[in-house]
Amino acid sequence: MSLGQEQATETSAFGAGDRARFWRVPRYDELECLAARFETYRYAPHVHETFAVAAIIDGAERYRYRGVTHVAPAGSVGVVHPGVLHDGGPAGDSFVYRVLYPSPDLFRRIATDLNDGVETEPWFPETVIDDPELAVRIARLHRTLERSPVALEQDSALIQTLGLLIRRHSRTDTRPPAVGREDRLVDRLCSYIDGHLGEDVTLDDLARDAGLSRFHLLRVFRHATGITPHVYLMSRRVARAKRLLGDGQGLAETAVDCGFFDQSHFTRVFKSHVGVTPGHYRTGSNPVQDAAA
Repeated sequence: MSLGQEQATETSAFGAGDRARFWRVPRYDELECLAARFETYRYAPHVHETFAVAAIIDGAERYRYRGVTHVAPAGSVGVVHPGVLHDGGPAGDSFVYRVLYPSPDLFRRIATDLNDGVETEPWFPETVIDDPELAVRIARLHRTLERSPVALEQDSALIQTLGLLIRRHSRTDTRPPAVGREDRLVDRLCSYIDGHLGEDVTLDDLARDAGLSRFHLLRVFRHATGITPHVYLMSRRVARAKRLLGDGQGLAETAVDCGFFDQSHFTRVFKSHVGVTPGHYRTGSNPVQDAAA
């Protein structure tokens, strides 16, 4: 679960095959998230104060929106504007989807970043968007907001994914500014990350330090390094952890000193970078040989 999230809740107050999981991410204007499988449940006509952005994972959803009935199949993205009456339910036997409910202000800020600081109000002419790549990206973002404890990973995924939705499918002038050779600036950003490895660095922190919009910062950083700030942060945390473990420091203390959310997060990231767990690295044992023995 992400830092600052409320406890996710399970509910079975639907039909026997209906399932839903709901939580909030307060740091993004109380962003609400829903993951659900519906077989018999149907929404009554209702409105939201926020946008609704849904990635259809399986099956198809049927809903009435602006007086027209639409069907959103697997691999599509559904977008509903604030204040617009709509309903929803399975178009066939069932559907599975993941939904984000971003506030208008959150969408506006991202669109403004995309438009190089010019305040921009995005709107979407199509409610069902045939874009399987985007649907996969939205589902991945949704899982990141559910599972990742790292603010920078959440920030990067949110800005990049909703930015892609806006660029491809909204009626706004959101052409991103050209990326230049800003190596000195990226060096400074890397130094900032190196100096804050034990802290929960956010994209806002980096943007303030660089004097760039969050979206442009991500593009500049990737252009110069080939990776995102989050990947750089994790790699530097692992490098520091290796040094501390090599000096004999304990696992729990190392996890805290390097800014990992908890021991399981430390182990998962460390093993993905090094190929063995921190414990095996510290003792010098070989997990493959140990298992064979």
